[in-house]
Amino acid sequence: MKLGMLINTAKHLDQVVGICRAALAKNHQVIIFAMDEGTRLLENEVFVSLAELDGVSMSLCDHSAKMCGARVEGLPPKIVCASQLNNAMMNHNADRVVVL
Repeated sequence: MKLGMLINTAKHLDQVVGICRAALAKNHQVIIFAMDEGTRLLENEVFVSLAELDGVSMSLCDHSAKMCGARVEGLPPKIVCASQLNNAMMNHNADRVVVL
């Protein structure tokens, strides 16, 4: 199964990490897309480290990051700085989507 995670707030880091790790433990793939205030989590090492886990892909809305003033310089290459197209692709490819 592919689990999509739309992160549009910076309030639920522990839940994001827990859900992601639980899905991976069940051998599911996780697709994370950060937008709006959720892009602020990209300043948190714990959140960013999820992108390095096998089975996780992560992208963010560049426009949202700029509008929220989120610092995205120096992110690992596995985190794709993109557009809402990546959000649409996640929603199309995921079997289930969680919004936090």
